[in-house]
Amino acid sequence: MTTSGYSLPQSASSSPWPAPRLETPVQATVVVPGSKSLTNRKLVLAALSDAPSTLSAPLHSEDSARMVDALRALGATIDEVPGDGAFGPDLHVTPPAAFHGDVTIDCGQAGTVMRFIAPLAGLATGDVTITAHASALHRPMGEMIKALREIGADIDDGGHWALPFTVRGRGHIRGGEVTIDASASSQFVSGLLLAAPRFDVGLHLIHSGERLPSIPHIDMTVETLARRGIQVERPNANEWLVPAGVPRGRDTAIEPDLSNAAPFLAAALLTGGSVTIPGWPPTSTQPGALLPEILALLGARTGRRGGALTVTGTGRVAGVDLDLTAASELTPTLFALAAFADAPTTLHGIGHIRGHETNRIDALVTNLQRLGGTAEELPDGIRITPVPLHGGLWRAHHDHRIATAGALIGLRVPGVEVDDIGTTAKTMPEFPQLWHDMIVADGVGTP
Repeated sequence: MTTSGYSLPQSASSSPWPAPRLETPVQATVVVPGSKSLTNRKLVLAALSDAPSTLSAPLHSEDSARMVDALRALGATIDEVPGDGAFGPDLHVTPPAAFHGDVTIDCGQAGTVMRFIAPLAGLATGDVTITAHASALHRPMGEMIKALREIGADIDDGGHWALPFTVRGRGHIRGGEVTIDASASSQFVSGLLLAAPRFDVGLHLIHSGERLPSIPHIDMTVETLARRGIQVERPNANEWLVPAGVPRGRDTAIEPDLSNAAPFLAAALLTGGSVTIPGWPPTSTQPGALLPEILALLGARTGRRGGALTVTGTGRVAGVDLDLTAASELTPTLFALAAFADAPTTLHGIGHIRGHETNRIDALVTNLQRLGGTAEELPDGIRITPVPLHGGLWRAHHDHRIATAGALIGLRVPGVEVDDIGTTAKTMPEFPQLWHDMIVADGVGTP
């Protein structure tokens, strides 16, 4: 499938995918594609900047393709140019003189697209209708709609506070002070911060909820703004001040997606083997940067050498109590590991993942129970009690991270089949091939 000249990977599989099983420890080096979170943030800022920018080693996936199409629809020029990345060309972004409307933007299942494009739509001249795949229309958008209205955007949502809705763009948004409850998604904050420099008077954003998930993603947004000359002040943990201005055009490289590396690193722990991820940054605002610390708590040995991270299993997965408020996207991987731990595990601080691509807590619990496992939902998390598992169908629920969790469990349990491994194309279309290559790296994998 191709949209606006950009290759969009297919995400539907015609038959279940038999998860390969490993009978001996994995030994592999796995190169993972660029970060989805960084790619989409930097695409937005490049389109808002004062000069062209080139993004090196960007992610090429369904989510990034949706963002490219959305920005093109609003008037940006985005060209594929030769680069050194292993997973596709670089992207050269030329910002438009002005954003235009009279378009419909289909966000697919991409939360970053629906939350980051909505503020940009108010900067366009003309109507911009924002919609999504049927499986994503449930994703929370009410707080974003409310906030945009309060700072001057005209939005027609039919009274539903949800997708689809139409932003009646007037070429500018006033900006100013606004309070938002971002408990359901930190993307509400990031989406507003990214567009805020182009608001007439900037933005004074206040979060009013009891909790703020995925703070590293907000830190990532603030850092990407700073690298383009927009300094965001943070008077306290729940408040941001963004001055009006124009971000600078800037060539930039995209880090590997550390959260997408999680299933591969977890495979080392689960099998008592070793997996190395090259290009692991020394510091990063990605939530996946917490993986070395978390996997060490679960029993792994971790080490860095020559810019690579190596995780080695010790033959034991420890049961733990983990607060994943800052890294909830790691939940499916850690859940899969917990199913094989030496004691029960509690994962908490993750209640908001019920509003992701699917209700991730329910999907994980019911999938594990279908394989004979024991897990229970908690108000803000999950408790997993390890018991012997058997094969069966693992349902992806249109969710890339649920799909990869099934692949991970299949390393230890024969007969596990993932109903739609193709849904991993959302953020890593290469996943099935990379997983296969890891399994057969030393000839020890069995289908």
